[in-house]
Formats: sequence, C-alpha cells, structure tokens
Amino acid sequence: MSRLVSHCCLAIAACAVVPGALVAQQVPPSTRTDNAPADPSSQDQARQSGEPKPVPTPTSDPLGDKPIVPDDQFDKSLPPLSNDINAPLEPIPQEAPFTPQTADKAPPSVTPPAAPAPEVPPGTLPPAPEPAPELAAPLPTLDSYNTTPVTEVADVPGGKGAEIRYDTVVNGLSDLDLDSDFKTFSSLKKGDGKAANAAMVAARGREDEALAVRLMHSRGYYDATALSSVESIPNQPGRVRVVINAVPGKQYTFASINVDSQPVVPGDLITRNLPLKVGEPIDTVRVQGAEANVTLQMGRNGYPFVRLGTRDILLDDAAFTGDYTLPVDTGPRSSFGDVSTSGRLAFGPDHIRLLRRFKPGQLYDTEKVDDLRKALVATGLFSTVTVEPVDTGNTATDGTRIVDLAVTQRVGRTRSIAATGGYSTGEGIKVEGTFTARNAFPPEGAFIVGAVAGTQEQSGTVTFRRSNWNQRDRTLSFGLSAGHNNYDAFDAATLSLFGRVSYDSTPIWQKRITYAYGFELTGTNESVYDFNAGKRERGTYFIAALPLNIQWDTSDDLLDPTKGYRVKLTLSPETSVRGPIRPYARTQIDASVYYPVTSSLVIAGRGRVGSILGIARDDLAPSRRYYGGGGGSVRGYGYQRLGPFDPNGDPVGGRSVNEFALEARYRFGNYGIVPFIDAGNSYESSMPKFTDWKFGAGIGGRFYTNFGPIRVDVATPLNKRKGDSRIALYISIGQAF
Repeated sequence: MSRLVSHCCLAIAACAVVPGALVAQQVPPSTRTDNAPADPSSQDQARQSGEPKPVPTPTSDPLGDKPIVPDDQFDKSLPPLSNDINAPLEPIPQEAPFTPQTADKAPPSVTPPAAPAPEVPPGTLPPAPEPAPELAAPLPTLDSYNTTPVTEVADVPGGKGAEIRYDTVVNGLSDLDLDSDFKTFSSLKKGDGKAANAAMVAARGREDEALAVRLMHSRGYYDATALSSVESIPNQPGRVRVVINAVPGKQYTFASINVDSQPVVPGDLITRNLPLKVGEPIDTVRVQGAEANVTLQMGRNGYPFVRLGTRDILLDDAAFTGDYTLPVDTGPRSSFGDVSTSGRLAFGPDHIRLLRRFKPGQLYDTEKVDDLRKALVATGLFSTVTVEPVDTGNTATDGTRIVDLAVTQRVGRTRSIAATGGYSTGEGIKVEGTFTARNAFPPEGAFIVGAVAGTQEQSGTVTFRRSNWNQRDRTLSFGLSAGHNNYDAFDAATLSLFGRVSYDSTPIWQKRITYAYGFELTGTNESVYDFNAGKRERGTYFIAALPLNIQWDTSDDLLDPTKGYRVKLTLSPETSVRGPIRPYARTQIDASVYYPVTSSLVIAGRGRVGSILGIARDDLAPSRRYYGGGGGSVRGYGYQRLGPFDPNGDPVGGRSVNEFALEARYRFGNYGIVPFIDAGNSYESSMPKFTDWKFGAGIGGRFYTNFGPIRVDVATPLNKRKGDSRIALYISIGQAF
C-alpha cells in the first residue's frame, strides 16, 4: 500500500513540474510493462522528437490485483517469536529513506531478529535496569532552598492590606420570620461589613444564597430560590451593597403521616406523641421536636432502647405535599431491675439504692433515671457520674424485659473552701468562710468548719453532717458553735451545742415541702438593761430549746422566685434558766407571694407575724427576743432598732413582731431595678398590735449571676426618729425575700 501511494504522489509531482503534461491520455496496457519504471533515455528521445509520453494518473493501479509483497516473502521477513512472555519486545527494523529512485523497488530485506532475552525462571521478575545517573544522585540539602515568603502584590507598608466595605440587604426572609436565623449564620454578617476585595464579598454572597435556600427549606419551601448581587454605591468609592433576593415559592404540607414500628403498649403510644397533623406545613424544627418527643415519651413508658430511624419525606411537586414516614425501632418493653456501680467510688450500690425513687419491677421510666442522676450530682462528690440502662436478657413475670442500671462513678475533689460577704447599716461588714470535707465519713459524712468575721459579729462553728441519712434528702447534723455579738440591743458571748434533722431544699433540688426539727443547748452571757435598777447589767442564761419548722413552697426558684408562694411555720418550745426555770414558746409565721405581671416585671410581697408566749419580756435573754429593722426586716431603719427602747435610747426588744414588704422587681438582661416599701414594728406585748407601724422606702439594684442575684438596696426611713440614719445601705446575695 505504501508503494501505491508513492506512485500516486510521484505522478502528481510529475504533472506539476512538466508543462506539457496538462492533458493526460489513457495508455493501453500493452504499451508498458507493470512494475517497470520508465526508461530515462526513451523519455529524452520523446522530448527531443516532440512526441507526448502518457503519464499514469493518481487513480491508476499499476500493480493490478497482484500483492504488493508476496506471501512467502512476507512470512520470511517476520522475526521468530519467543515463548517467554517476560522477554523484551523485538526492535523495529529501520527502513531506508524514501527517494524517487527507490519508490518502485522491492522492499529492503528484513533485519534479522534480535537474540531472544535470557530465560527467566517462572515466578520471578527480570532484573531491573540500571537507574539513570540523575536519579541515583543524592538530594540537595534543605538549606539550599529559598524559604523567604513570597510578598503579595496587594501588601502595603505597615502590614495592612486593601479593604472593601459592604452593606447587606436581604429581601424575602422577614415574612417567613427567618431574619434572626439568617443573621446568626450569615457569612456576610460574620464578616462585619469588611472584606479584602470584591471577590471575597461575592463569595460570601454565594454562601448566603445557599444559606437562605436551606432556611426556606427548613420551613417547607422546597422550591425556594435565592440570588445575590453586588452593587456599587454611588459617590461612595470602596463601598458596595450586597443584595440577596429570596423567593420562597409555595409551602409544602403533610399529605400523610406514617409510623413504621413494632407493636407497642399501648398501641397508640407513638402516634399520640408524634404531634404532626395532615395539612400542616413541613417545618423542620417542628418535625425534629415531634420526633424528640416520641423518644422522650417512649423512654418514660417502658422503652429505654428506642431508636428512631431516618425519616423519609416523599414530595409531590405538583400538589405541593409530602408523605412523611418515620421508622421506629422500639426495642423491648422493660422494667427496673437492680443497680450496679463501677469506677472510682464515693460510695457503694447500697447508698445508690437509697437514692432511687423507684422499686424493682416497676415499668422503666427515664424520668426516674434522670431523677437518680440528679440526686447523685447533688451530693457534690463526683467529677462525672453516668447512669445507663443495661439489658439483662431476662424476662419478668409480666412479660417485660428486666433492665439494670449501671452507675459509673468518678469521684471528684471532696474538700472545698467557700467564702461569702456583705454589708448592711447596723450590722456592719460581715465575711463568712467555710472549709468542707464532703466525704470524710462515707457515705456522705461531711466535716465542716466555719467562721464569721465582722465588725459586730465574730463566731466559729464545727459541724458534722450526714446527707441522705437513712432516707433520700434527709440530713442529720450535729455541731458546736461559739460566738460574740455586739449590737445596740445586746452584747452576748454564746456557746451552743445543737442537733438537727432536716428535709431541705437546695439550689439543685427544690422541694415543695421541707421541715426541720432538733435540739439546742445554749449558754450565753449578755448585757441587759435592768429597769428596776435603772442600769445595764450582764446576766448569764441557760437555754434548752426544741425548734421545729415546716414550709410549703410553690415558688420557682430559691434565690430569685418569679411566681408562686411560700408559707413557713416555726414553733420552738424553750426553757430559760436564770434562777428559776421559765418555759415558754416562740412562734412565727412567714408568708411571701410572687406574681409575674410581665416577663420582665414581678410583684413580690411578704408578711411576718411572731409571738412569744408564757414568759415576761425581762425574763427572756435579749438574744431570744423579737426585733424589727434591718435588711431582712424593715429597710431604712437600723438593725434591731424597731421596738421598745431603754432610757439610753438602745433597743430592748419585745415579745411580738409584725412586718410587711412590697417590691416591684423589674429586670432587663442581667440587671434589675427594684423599688420597694417596707413596714413593721415589734412590741412588748406577747401579741402584735398591728399599730404604730414604721415605714421605710427605697430602691435597689440587681446584678443577676448564675448562682443568684447580687442585691444592693438603698433605703430611707419615712418615720424618721431621733438617732435614725437618713440613708441605709444593704449588700448581699439573693433577693430580700
């Protein structure tokens, strides 16, 4: 074939260079011999004689039907094949360069085949070729490279690059109530209106396009689109406006709601706790909340191992509806078994069993498990503690699966130091510190050392306290205290031994009903005004008391209540020994109510009535009498300065008291303003008279923290008497009541 092409090319070249060959004639086959080249001498004679010589056309077939290379000659030219598949390929023989003289000659002889590659044993590779010298050379050392950072073209002296400012305008999201969500996650908003260049602004705009679409999808607008554009602002070079136009389209609604699960007890447990309805918008937040409610309610009704599968929503873009399907793996219906514990232990499983509020055999309830976890956290003994259900594989008599609770403990620091402080007119500065070893006597046996240092009070206390004593939330405590109090009403040095059993609320666990009862043995040496002698004398009293109190509390917070009420009754039968034994009873009722007018304004009110029955006032130790005035009583008046006075103008206290207070607590963010008015007095009689009230008014500031509000109150007496300060200041933690 290559030779036929050569013939054609040669003929075309001849036509191009011979002027007299523009008209070609057909040459009979008998006039020349196939495969024979033209005789140059005859061509010269033809030129000399002027006779035209026919030239074969490019379309002629000079070889006819004969093969270009005979078969036997072609077969001989093939190199022998090797049986080794790993042998290198044979070299391709080089042909002689093409020239017009060799165009019609026979093909050159084939180069003899190269010697076969050496035999390679089966299963092995041939030897690797020698590497190039460049690859075998060692790598250059690291210090030969230039590590100087490339200087950016946009950099300017001082390290401050070019900057572009932009405004952001969003259209179409406000009607869907998505503006706040967009601002929270927007790349443009996070950029704070500044970018290095316009390309960065455009990139942020494209990111917010996708954000706007995702937000609209979350509300059921699945055909939503968004487009951002960057516009220049006239007469403001270096500032642009990014506009995002969101088009929600039509909102999709539920066409059907289906649940794919095993049978449950009761049969509608899942469907009634999946609050989604046909015809409602397909809102992602609502769907996720409904699914979370299914998991919560299933766990509360005996299914601790419930698992929700991946929801499926099949959309119909013609009807703008979706078919919702939720697969639910319910797991076995279960009941409570036993408790086990592991890890770094603060106490063993017996004490954990004391803290639980369920019995073995009861239907499993995650709310009761959470309750046990909170009780463990409230001990304050753990850095971490977990409570997990464990399937025992055993079946109870009622057909439920028995599930044990595995408690993993990691005991934390059991020793702590705490301090509090405050100031009030009449009481001065007071700082209190405590050292607590919370688990000195396991389980939950704490050793507490406390001290009070103040301008008018100094004391020290040593206490042993056993929390969760034989019953959850019950506390047993014993203590010894010694102190000195120096007030206008009395100067007392006191030593007390006390014991108490209480069921108390804490900031972590607030209870509806609390109570306390115990005993107190006190010896006190106090100054007292003797009206018969007309002078102040010191007297020693020995007092035995059996204090009891009970409280009903419906408020929503211990330190900062905003709704509900509290009622507390205190009764303390006592005996005072200063010569003859004189038994008497101290009684007191405290009540407070909290009413939220708005989410920011709470009206709070408080009342107190107290009475001491069975003893004359002058036979009472001054420290056991009732007084009025101060930060926890009638603000504006000095501490204990409401009630009867001696001739020297010092308060002597009484056997009854009544008080009233009203506050308007307005909160804005972490701050608050509280205007208030207080009223009250104490009386020499055993029953309060509810007359001759003294009023104080003022305003307070609040700073709200995670442990309660810090209170600063400033008050003034409205019935100012001789010796009363015009302004009284009170600083403490927590509301006044």
